[in-house]
Amino acid sequence: MDAIKSVIIDCDPGIDDSLALLLALKSPELKVVGITTVSGNVPAELGAQNVLKVLALAGRLDIPVHVGAKAPLRVPYTSAQDTHGDDGLGNSQLPAITTVTVGTDAVAFIIATLTAAPTTSILALGPLTNIAQVLQQQPAVFKQVAQFTLMGGNYRSHGNCSPVAEYNFWCDPDAAQLVFDQLPVPIQMVGLDVTRQIVLTPSLLEYIQAINPVMGQFIKKITRFYFDFHWQQERVIGCVINDPLAVAVMLEPTILTGFSAYTAVVATDDVARGQSIVDDHEFWQRPHNSLVETHVDVAAFWRLFLTRVAGATEPDLSATLHQLKVVGA
Repeated sequence: MDAIKSVIIDCDPGIDDSLALLLALKSPELKVVGITTVSGNVPAELGAQNVLKVLALAGRLDIPVHVGAKAPLRVPYTSAQDTHGDDGLGNSQLPAITTVTVGTDAVAFIIATLTAAPTTSILALGPLTNIAQVLQQQPAVFKQVAQFTLMGGNYRSHGNCSPVAEYNFWCDPDAAQLVFDQLPVPIQMVGLDVTRQIVLTPSLLEYIQAINPVMGQFIKKITRFYFDFHWQQERVIGCVINDPLAVAVMLEPTILTGFSAYTAVVATDDVARGQSIVDDHEFWQRPHNSLVETHVDVAAFWRLFLTRVAGATEPDLSATLHQLKVVGA
């Protein structure tokens, strides 16, 4: 096995963030050295409590959790609780974890961790406010990170909170713009072009419950609300789970393919707020700052997810892939 990657996960749980955390925690290739939260899908404090619920399920309450930015850099904060439920976990009302104290300064934790271990990777699954604040205070700590992967943006796919913008970038467009402009290492952008193809279907959910009842019941509880939302809004049978794909590509890089380009993010308060603009024709002739992922091996992703999270040995994806074709028709 390749060397274990130490990683900080910056997130806003959120249903799909929670599934991403489970995948990371169940994967021996990753050593999660800390989890930071940012206001996005839910306020940062609520997100930290949701992280603890996931850590409790995984038996990993030893991992430090730190609360980060409570609001975007400039624009008013708009949560996505209409999508994820008031509690951020599909209104599942899972019991609170009261035995662990969370930290209160995610930015300081990120700076201290990267100072002590400069090659620690970053996995950013929410708005980029915490990352931007680190850049504003100590930009040099990012110079040696081994990998910077984020879920956010879109290349040729339409947006999910406006015609052109993905939610994480739209929620804090100034932070996204700052990160793409100033981060000293390339950004791996796992955007809606690829994540929209990762659909948790009813048959997959039933399969998970059959082979791992405890994990299956947890996933069923937190995704029921998500299933209803996707049907009402997009007529999708199932739910798109964006964030686990960003974890998966850290584990198996060949799951995604894309191309290197210069990417900019719009921070203005107009119809283009949060839009990611990929210069795929070298119009601006600027140095590339991103790897824009455009194609995904859906079967490979689900084999990985089911093996790690559900404990499947040889998952049969034939029925699932057929259903995915029907959904996308």
